[in-house]
Amino acid sequence: MFLKLYFGKTHFRGFEAISKRENNIQKVGFYNMDLKQIMIELEKMGTPTIKKIFVNHGAKEPLFGVKVGDLKKIQKKIKKNNEISLELYKTGNADAMYLAGLVADEKQIQKKDLQFWVKNAASPMISECTVAWVAAESKYGWELAREWIESEKESVSSSGWSTFSSLLSIVPNHQIESKEISKLLKRVESKIHKSQNRVKYCMNGFVIAVGGFYPELGEEALQTAKKIGKVEVMMGKTACKVPEATEYILKMRKMGKIGNKKKMARC
Repeated sequence: MFLKLYFGKTHFRGFEAISKRENNIQKVGFYNMDLKQIMIELEKMGTPTIKKIFVNHGAKEPLFGVKVGDLKKIQKKIKKNNEISLELYKTGNADAMYLAGLVADEKQIQKKDLQFWVKNAASPMISECTVAWVAAESKYGWELAREWIESEKESVSSSGWSTFSSLLSIVPNHQIESKEISKLLKRVESKIHKSQNRVKYCMNGFVIAVGGFYPELGEEALQTAKKIGKVEVMMGKTACKVPEATEYILKMRKMGKIGNKKKMARC
């Protein structure tokens, strides 16, 4: 798997533009469609090939296997619709849940909704992308990130670390508490190799995020990366690799990308 935060890629290398298929999707007014109609369209868009890729990356049934690029076609029609977003997430369908994150209104979504989302995220695709992105863009981002990393549930804790990473990518540096981030780096250094599988992956991503998005602690992040070294994470039935934090931070420096913020966490 491949971190998306840094070079405009998707969070997981398989989740978008896997294989091009000819599919002339009928132009319909998605913004006028109800949940049932959207689910019908999602089912039409799904393919066995993409479904298999998602399952190999940890997704669970039910799902249709819809490419992220196709989900974004629906997103462009729906735009932000918090009511539809919440309905989509509650279906438990992985494709619908990802779409829910794309169309969620970060200004309207409530903390209780995000708590429901994190508790019911059934795969890394949802817990580390969908939930973390929307949480970071909402007014509850810092609060929930702090809470979630304390959870003993792997998916919840990984959501917390991913939320911190997303916050660093979009929040102006003067609004970030450097002491808090420094403490989190020290926590990663001491606990990463003893943590749960996906939590290790997201902690590693957090170190990269600090090094890439928060210049004030860039050197500290690099030293943390060197100390933790290679992080072993079981990646399931995929050929994806865990990015080495030291290598990524240095690569971002070479490319002149340090401190470049994103407009939004979602992509």
